[in-house]
Amino acid sequence: MPNKRKPAKARSLQRGCQCAAFPFQERDGETHVLLVTSRETKRWVLPKGWTEKPGRGSEQAAQEAFEEAGIIGRIGTASIGAYTYPKRLDNGVTVTCDVEVFPLAVDRLLEDWPEKSQRERRWFTLSEAAMAVEEGGLVTLMLQLSAPSP
Repeated sequence: MPNKRKPAKARSLQRGCQCAAFPFQERDGETHVLLVTSRETKRWVLPKGWTEKPGRGSEQAAQEAFEEAGIIGRIGTASIGAYTYPKRLDNGVTVTCDVEVFPLAVDRLLEDWPEKSQRERRWFTLSEAAMAVEEGGLVTLMLQLSAPSP
């Protein structure tokens, strides 16, 4: 029986779909966003995960925010934007991920949460967050969100 697996190069061209929470609070007229560190590289990122069920990205994003950062809040059902980044999988293959971002108004932060021992969390202003993250598309999204409304 012939091997039906795609060669590694072809597998690296596949795309993945993720959803992210944009955890925010308004303080003194300025938006602050809560970022977490990624588990392996310790880069500052939004809480995110693989989209498991089509059409339920906002619910999944809220769940990721709880697990990764101990966030309790109100998730918006309409996306505020999207970005793309290359994700290296455990098997070494790189997948381009399309990330849909949902606003999450933070009501409170838990003292203990599922991934507390694996991640840090920190509040940033939008401009500080744009400088802290490394994904170009996420930088652009944050700068767009920080721009004054016309």
